[in-house]
Amino acid sequence: MKSAYELALERLEKASPSLTLTDDQKKQLAEIDSTYRAKIAEKELFLKEQVRQAQAAGKLEEVESLQKQLASEIRRLREDSEAKKEKLRSSFAKL
Repeated sequence: MKSAYELALERLEKASPSLTLTDDQKKQLAEIDSTYRAKIAEKELFLKEQVRQAQAAGKLEEVESLQKQLASEIRRLREDSEAKKEKLRSSFAKL
């Protein structure tokens, strides 16, 4: 007799079958991750330096603005990364 968990997994598998990725597909997804990690690091370096300069100058409003900008940029880049990976995954499913 199957548990409720096993039955739920079977239903989930029928509704959306899991996709097994090839090594090449995994590399493509990893490349997107790597690219966006680099972009995020670049933004952090640039904006954190500006934050330090604004702090040294005593410009608290500018510091707050730059920190919000940094958080917004990181969130946008992560969303872009996930969107690209999802688009790539959907193209894998069509193959």
